[in-house]
Amino acid sequence: MTLPKINPIKTKGWRDLKNHFNEIKSHTISHFFANDSNRFKKFSIKFGDLLLDYSKNRINDKTLEIFEKLAEEIKLDDAIESYFKGGKINETERRAVLHTAVRNQSNDKLIHDGIDIIEKIKTERERIFKFSNEIITGNYLGFSGKKISTIVNIGIGGSDLGPKMVTEALEFYRNHLNIKFISNIDGDHIHSLLQVLDPETTLFIIVSKSFKTQETLTNGETIKKWFIEKTNKDAVSKHFVAVSNNLDKTKDFGISSDKIFPMNDWVGGRFSLWSSAGITIALAIGQDNFQELLNGAQEVDFHFKTAKFNDNIPKILAMIGIWYTNFWNAETEAIVPYTEYLRSLPSYLQQSVMESNGKNVNREGEKINYQTSPIIWGASGTNSQHAFFQHIHQGTKLIPIDFIGFKNSLFKNDEHQKKLLANLIGQVDALMKGKNEGEVEKELVSKKINEDEIKFLTPYKVFDGNKPSNTIIFDKVTPENIGRLIAIYEHKIFVQGIVWNIFSYDQWGVELGKELADEILKKDNQNSSFSLENYLFS
Repeated sequence: MTLPKINPIKTKGWRDLKNHFNEIKSHTISHFFANDSNRFKKFSIKFGDLLLDYSKNRINDKTLEIFEKLAEEIKLDDAIESYFKGGKINETERRAVLHTAVRNQSNDKLIHDGIDIIEKIKTERERIFKFSNEIITGNYLGFSGKKISTIVNIGIGGSDLGPKMVTEALEFYRNHLNIKFISNIDGDHIHSLLQVLDPETTLFIIVSKSFKTQETLTNGETIKKWFIEKTNKDAVSKHFVAVSNNLDKTKDFGISSDKIFPMNDWVGGRFSLWSSAGITIALAIGQDNFQELLNGAQEVDFHFKTAKFNDNIPKILAMIGIWYTNFWNAETEAIVPYTEYLRSLPSYLQQSVMESNGKNVNREGEKINYQTSPIIWGASGTNSQHAFFQHIHQGTKLIPIDFIGFKNSLFKNDEHQKKLLANLIGQVDALMKGKNEGEVEKELVSKKINEDEIKFLTPYKVFDGNKPSNTIIFDKVTPENIGRLIAIYEHKIFVQGIVWNIFSYDQWGVELGKELADEILKKDNQNSSFSLENYLFS
């Protein structure tokens, strides 16, 4: 099963969207609300305790109808079937894309290359849970007989961003273990961390599918050298764990076979937190909470496969994103979670979206003449309000926003939560409604400001409004809801890749710079020197 290869701009749906854009481009979101008393009900979706409000967008009923027709034309449902059934839809690497299978809790078989991989997944998951439980309960002891108290995750890209984001998001559910992350090849950062680590009570987890990733292996070797200097070579097998498919290299490193957890080639790094690469998450929050994380994601998988178009959260969000990227010429999308627990979500999504859909060649190997992935960025609210919201409100660029909020505080601090949510709602309303010249003048008059000052100030205090946003609201931060949230964005990535007729699951653009870096290092190894000036100014 491969993906359909349909140029979107040659479809009737795309042409209809262009014509429709010209019909409604002068209409405001406030205008749509004024002309439809049921707008919120029609343009929102409830899913469990999740509410998606997408009514604050530059769309109407006809927009949704064309979205659905375009999805049918590009054979989205056929692509979804291939995705979940293990078709090798990552065609440039001849691989399936089955991170959804890793969180599958059913007993249904999924045959891949003649093997039921569900049984294999369950076996590996049980190994992870057994090992993490031994660490958490203190039954596992380091080389000197002391319990493990610190976990250091050594990885990069999805092997770092995914586990880091989730362990931060679920900090409320964390146990006593101290979790650290090393990703950058910056030696200063590593040595500053090593200064405060106790080798007798620290477990290092090296996450690299190939066990060849330059940054990860360099960091691993540096840490191993420090560790042996502080202990002895035989102690390595008790304090180092690998998530990798390269058994030879992991064993050469000194990692014992019972501490090697495989990561299948049909799970891409940026979608790997559900797999063995999530062992740090399991250590941080325990088996039951990790299981809830998987359950939440699986619920969204089922929703994505079965819900009708107008009730399908990933499909709707994906099409809205395409609407702004390809028809309104928006270049970016902002992610603004109103919880500090999700402070790393924008960075996580930046990688998963832009590495997936930042492509300029279609599924037939031809150059594309339309935009693909937007630039993803953001920060937590209310910090972001004092950083970049000035630009969103009164700048010259159109920046659609996803607001993410939670009704209830985990610590039951209602006063803070009320103010936090008031800010979220206030921003959504302000972006949509704006403030016109008459409203500004009335406000200034009420403050008894003189006429000349009013005339001077008015242009600076006008807000155009009509700024689009989606609002995603959950009851509270739980492992299940974090699983749901991540899965929604994963499937949004998939849908947009299908519409844009690109391969979302390779990342060849990552390779060139790494290859050139290797060439530079080979040359300098031969010359026994490294001169930055020679490269920058030659």
